Amino acid sequence: MIYKSYLVEKNLNLLNTSLCLFFGENLGLKNDFKNKIKAENTKKEIVNLNQEEILNNSEFFFNDINNISLFEKKKIYFLNNTNDKILDLILEIQRKISDQKIYLFSEILDKRSKLRNHFENSDTCGTVACYADNEITIKKLTLEKLKGFSGLSAQNINLIVNNSNNDRIKLNNEIVKITTFFQDKKITTDKLESLLDIRLNDDFNILKDVALIGNKVETNKLLGDTIIESEKNIFYINIINQRLYKLLELFKISDSKNFENFISKIKPPIFWKDKPHFIEQAKKWNSKKIKFVLEKTYSLELSIKTNATINKDILIKKLLVDICDLANA
Repeated sequence: MIYKSYLVEKNLNLLNTSLCLFFGENLGLKNDFKNKIKAENTKKEIVNLNQEEILNNSEFFFNDINNISLFEKKKIYFLNNTNDKILDLILEIQRKISDQKIYLFSEILDKRSKLRNHFENSDTCGTVACYADNEITIKKLTLEKLKGFSGLSAQNINLIVNNSNNDRIKLNNEIVKITTFFQDKKITTDKLESLLDIRLNDDFNILKDVALIGNKVETNKLLGDTIIESEKNIFYINIINQRLYKLLELFKISDSKNFENFISKIKPPIFWKDKPHFIEQAKKWNSKKIKFVLEKTYSLELSIKTNATINKDILIKKLLVDICDLANA
């Protein structure tokens, strides 16, 4: 049985099955679902388990599920990092559980996944796809989470949305900072910029822009002046990718170099102050070059996530130099 994530977000009670699978790349959305389940089941015990420990001791897991005591709290199970390997166990559990609730959480599962297919086609199981957020959903979440705050101008909303980089986890962290800082619920732009550390992000955006334009002099100067924070390397890659995808979108709707007439058709729209840079970049790039760079950013992100010993700052700077060179190729 398939449930739409946006409907379940509004009403968790739609999940009326004992077994439910949440899958997809949106870790922030999956965490939000976990928090909603906990919030609506405060009198029940939440049991967090990983697939590996369950498979290594399935007998203990079966006993724990079947050992229902009148003197203990009812339990809800979160099974994390699940994939097709757990399907046989789920089929066995499905025949035995009654009042228990079991929620599985997985990474991306393609349409060939046996686990996904079982949950989608079963009348007694539910599945919720947690796909990546976009600017529209992030903006909507921002408005929902800051309901009751004054000062939510279009400029301030864009500051928050752009700073989150379409990452729900990043957005949730920023919302916590905002609600803690603005206890009077009156948001001002200058204090918001300071709180979100907009200056450092703007510095990298300037560096990204001149590299994509192909300005070697400015790129070299800014590479020496801009602070590259190690913990933000994936964030930097996402900023670059965002602009590349926007350029690809422009090329799909424009068949000439007269880009000014087509920029307004891009949704969500390009921020007004970014338009001059965006037009300059569009004149230097084409779809083939952009796809080449996207392959490089994908490989770099994979290396950063899997190799703790590499010098991440140097690799980000090399990526920007390569982008600058390719813009002029």
